[in-house]
Amino acid sequence: MAMGVPSSPVPSSVMTGVADHVPPIAAVRQSLTMAGRGLLRLKHNPQQLFDVIVLPIVFTVMFSSIFGGAIAGDVDAYLPILIPGVLVQVAVAASVTTGVGLREDMDSGVFDRFTSLPIARIAPLAGALLANTVRYVVATSVTIVVGLVMGYRPGSPMGLVVAALLIVVVAFTLSWIFALLGVVMSTASGVQGLSMLVLMPLTFVSNALVPTATMPGWMQAVAEVNPVSHLVSAVRTLADHGAIGADVGWSLLGAAAVLAVFVPLTLRAYLRSP
Repeated sequence: MAMGVPSSPVPSSVMTGVADHVPPIAAVRQSLTMAGRGLLRLKHNPQQLFDVIVLPIVFTVMFSSIFGGAIAGDVDAYLPILIPGVLVQVAVAASVTTGVGLREDMDSGVFDRFTSLPIARIAPLAGALLANTVRYVVATSVTIVVGLVMGYRPGSPMGLVVAALLIVVVAFTLSWIFALLGVVMSTASGVQGLSMLVLMPLTFVSNALVPTATMPGWMQAVAEVNPVSHLVSAVRTLADHGAIGADVGWSLLGAAAVLAVFVPLTLRAYLRSP
């Protein structure tokens, strides 16, 4: 009769595969690894960049043709007004994909596999949001290139670069809102539908495409306090004059407020998700 070999007790963290206590530095490193996974997905499936490549082209050409003559007299005079607005619109629209992609990953069971690994539970979520910053960079870059091809000449090229960085930062902060929707809603289509319902009035009831003075009184009042209007004004001031005005401060303050509110809410909902 074979004698049994006593086995050493197996820690519960190994049995479940989940690291109970991960040092902050390790959590950051694991989040960056997950961000690398997201970048590899883009590399092997570049169709995921289709919207941030095509949308800037369509928006710039279409809106300049429709509004150029009516608002500024011709397309060339309208481009300094239009390009900052399209930069903001496209980047904000790209942030919606964060919530949709997150919901699709959770439905496919990918995140269930991640929870079986000895890593911080927050790493897959943070990695997904970090990887999506590439989409914002692509969206802003394509918009600027299309504008330059059409004749747009910023008064301050360095100011335009700073404005692009500001847009990427704000788009990243907004992605936490849509990430929350991706966690709490049950379907990707539902996330996209609700996100667009919020996004459309937010981006179009603003000074992105037309002066607010042309709007009805009630709509003008809404547009004046719209955070998108502050961001567009900040981008225009930076691109035209290279100056950091009050709208830059308001935009950064708004971004900080979004992070302060939605990061804890998103993390709590994500960590409680099955």
